[in-house]
Amino acid sequence: MTLFYSMAAFALAASITPGPVNIVALGSGARYGLMPSLRHVTGATVGFVVLLVAVGFGVYELLQRMPILMHAIQWFGVAFLLYMAYKLAVDDGELASPDDRQMPRGPTMSRGAVMQWLNPKAWLAALAGMGAYTGGDPARIWQFAAIYFVVCWLSVGCWAAAGAMLRRHMRDAKRMRYLNRGMAALLAASAAYLVAAG
Repeated sequence: MTLFYSMAAFALAASITPGPVNIVALGSGARYGLMPSLRHVTGATVGFVVLLVAVGFGVYELLQRMPILMHAIQWFGVAFLLYMAYKLAVDDGELASPDDRQMPRGPTMSRGAVMQWLNPKAWLAALAGMGAYTGGDPARIWQFAAIYFVVCWLSVGCWAAAGAMLRRHMRDAKRMRYLNRGMAALLAASAAYLVAAG
């Protein structure tokens, strides 16, 4: 039982701390509300758990043999963060209403999943977690993945819920534009950090 709690604590610490996926969840909750943002939350969770399992079953060893792939993932990640920052920066700030069928419904599941695969924070969490808790044991890999799924979904969901609470204060487009530009600046800063660290 101690290992279970330790896995859960690791998953919580890695999932709830600020990062690109959580910043997008916050912005999406504020822009679109909680329910549409749950697509992003679910996609990000599934994407991370697939990454975690892949790392547990040997993807890391492949990347060690072919470091060019790891560099490619990093640069695609930087490009994707800058793209997301740009989209937020140019957004008009108009809130989507439930009856408005013309407006987009926020980030999709697939975009949430892709964000995790291009997110160095996710790679570090997957590598550290698998190294610390599974020892390559398939049963432990699946146990850790199951725990992580629940904790990650709730953690990213908290960010979307916080954004949805902010939505009440973002009734006019001007305020929403300020929030979007703040989120864009944070994503751009994340990308700049990755370039500097790489």
